[in-house]
Amino acid sequence: MTSKMDMDALVPEDRREALEAAAFRRLVSHLRNRTDVQNIDLMNLSGFCRNCLSNWYRDAAEEQDIVLSKEQSREIVYGMPYEEWRSRYQTEATPEQKASFEEAKPDH
Repeated sequence: MTSKMDMDALVPEDRREALEAAAFRRLVSHLRNRTDVQNIDLMNLSGFCRNCLSNWYRDAAEEQDIVLSKEQSREIVYGMPYEEWRSRYQTEATPEQKASFEEAKPDH
């Protein structure tokens, strides 16, 4: 992991937030376009999914005294209401996907 001193040498602190925000927007856009990738696939490979990302977004909003509901933060990440995304794109997890999830069980 890069230390704070190394980060400051690479990217000035006053510019870092803008870069992080741009990277976040690109990640969200990528996930919106990759509707073929199921949340369980993301969880099994990386330990987080779209729902996790929306929870982290909501937590960050709360730290800034911005109130967002679970549904609102999910809509920001999914680009549509969560239930609409589920009905359009979510498929039933395979037994293999479920077994892999149970084995890894992220604890966040």
